[in-house]
Amino acid sequence: MTIDQYNFNGKKAIVRVDFNVPLDENGKITDDTRIRGALPTLKKILADGGSLIIMSHMGKPKGKVNPKMSLSQIKDTVGKYLGTEVEFAEDCAKAAEKAAALKPGQVLLLENLRFHPEEEGKPVGIDKEDPAYDAAKKEMKERQKEFAKTLASYSDVYVNDAFGTAHRRHASTAVIADYFDKDSKMLGYLMEKEVTAVDNILKDIKRPFTAIMGGSKVSTKIGIIENLMDKVDNLILCGGMTYTFAKALGGNVGKSICENDKLDLALQIIEKAKQKGVNLVLGTDCVAADDFSNDANTMVVSCKEIPAEWEGLDAGPETRKAFADAIKGAKTILWNGPAGVFEFDNFTAGSRAIADAIVEATENGAFSLVGGGDSVACVNKFGLADKVSYVSTGGGALLEAIEGKILPGIAAIRGEE
Repeated sequence: MTIDQYNFNGKKAIVRVDFNVPLDENGKITDDTRIRGALPTLKKILADGGSLIIMSHMGKPKGKVNPKMSLSQIKDTVGKYLGTEVEFAEDCAKAAEKAAALKPGQVLLLENLRFHPEEEGKPVGIDKEDPAYDAAKKEMKERQKEFAKTLASYSDVYVNDAFGTAHRRHASTAVIADYFDKDSKMLGYLMEKEVTAVDNILKDIKRPFTAIMGGSKVSTKIGIIENLMDKVDNLILCGGMTYTFAKALGGNVGKSICENDKLDLALQIIEKAKQKGVNLVLGTDCVAADDFSNDANTMVVSCKEIPAEWEGLDAGPETRKAFADAIKGAKTILWNGPAGVFEFDNFTAGSRAIADAIVEATENGAFSLVGGGDSVACVNKFGLADKVSYVSTGGGALLEAIEGKILPGIAAIRGEE
């Protein structure tokens, strides 16, 4: 059943959204992309004459109530976008009365799901090494089922529109689906779009395919780098991991971020790219700074010749040109992770060169997918979000999907295991 085929008239729909939005110290939303992303799904339900129960997590409260992560802080913004008053349930597990009282067109927002440890289904306060851990885990899995059953009891139909958590088998993203028949559970519009975008990248690759992976650590991206090796023609590795590669190749990287225990891994990646005929593009020069700040003194140096007290914070001009060359002729492009400390305005040139080249390739008919928090923040900062094919809200879920993993949140709806 797709959301378009379903008529929500007179039905109560419980929708898992990803409203894990960044807040400033006063609890004001600093980026509402994720809320806007869910609006088509939420508005369709209300327009049909359904009533709406919205559930989400925020942050990592680790199963305890933490007012700083309360969804009450975003209630009015959600109401403003939906054009209606939003009721609030202070405890997502004790919302039965409020849910039952909802009339068509009315909206109820549940408090942060992760205030209950059952949402994530991980035992609290016990180490994995503890002999009692397995029993505690089993007991928690039973409690997770009960918690999911409670959430399910509020509604007639379940919609999962939270791609950002689709890679987690949590109560609200996967377990809950067991309590609905196949015609009463479906993906929301945002999820459908995300799944299609991933399918475009993986199933129907137009060549050449260029992937750009940024980020500070090789270790966190190794799964996806290895998976991409079998798919891409060009692989750009940039950002902080540049310096792990430079050091592995015998360079001096000064105070730059560097995983000293991953130098062998870096050499293996270089070797693997050779074997597979993948054009691996690594930074050759960088903008080094004498301090981690926007106003630091800078100089352009080889990535292998960074002075002792300096650190590389952005890609240099030679590197930017090499990146652009590997992107401009591509027909499929995936970008995850910036090329420098783009939060500092003086260190955005590397990421900007990538973004501009992606826009140019897209204008020439490439399919470009930008995903992961920092890359999304990058294209938003440069005002280029509408000039790429697709901006994914997913982050971790996007990467796992591209790694070829089955996402539990999608499998639960499609009835796959």
